[in-house]
Amino acid sequence: MQLKVSSLAERPQMLGQVVRMATTWPEFLVHDAVGDTHYGRIATELPEHVLFAEDEHGDVVAHAHSVPFALAGEERGGLPARGWDQVLAWAFADRRRGTPPDTVSAISIVVAPHAQGGGLSALMLSAMRDNAWAHGFDEVVVPVRPSAKHLEPHTPMDEYAFRKRPDGLPHDPWLRVHVRAGGVIEAVASASMTVSASLAEWRGWTGLPFDTEGLVDVPGGLVPVHCEPGRGYAVYVEPNVWVRHPL
Repeated sequence: MQLKVSSLAERPQMLGQVVRMATTWPEFLVHDAVGDTHYGRIATELPEHVLFAEDEHGDVVAHAHSVPFALAGEERGGLPARGWDQVLAWAFADRRRGTPPDTVSAISIVVAPHAQGGGLSALMLSAMRDNAWAHGFDEVVVPVRPSAKHLEPHTPMDEYAFRKRPDGLPHDPWLRVHVRAGGVIEAVASASMTVSASLAEWRGWTGLPFDTEGLVDVPGGLVPVHCEPGRGYAVYVEPNVWVRHPL
């Protein structure tokens, strides 16, 4: 497959193809309230931080979104436990206030279903690192969603994130890609994404009954969902893994 990587700033006419590209995200994950508010803004307000790969036919087969933000700002300084949600909120708050950014955070690297398994995620990670460097940044941080954690929803993320193979690389395939690219696993973002919704919504997203109080395993979930039938809602709080990429 012959690929061409560009940014939306360079080729704004590709916006429609980028945002319409098919993904394999679990349906419930796109209903994170912070993501609903901010994710779509990246492509229109920060097009220089949205990269995409086209195949030889001109079809978009992968894209990568990132945001610049002020990590060293007042009352910050450390990578937040609220991970993905927090850096999205910080990035657009900084943009509104005119606060100069000092760090880039990855927000998503997505490969089209038919193009998976060919190393495109590593290519887009490399392109994101290069893009951040080209814009004057010396670090990319990533709230990683480990790709195989959904197979072990009851394993604590603190244990899973730091599990290694005999060769010393991470057990998780997506974390391995990051470490091979020069990333360093730093910490767990214990409440990186939160999806709180009615039982009816959860039933629609998952096809599960959600009629029993307690923990419910859902397809694609990194941890179980907390179900409260007596109160009519269920809450999913997803941990991610912070990885730093010095450039």
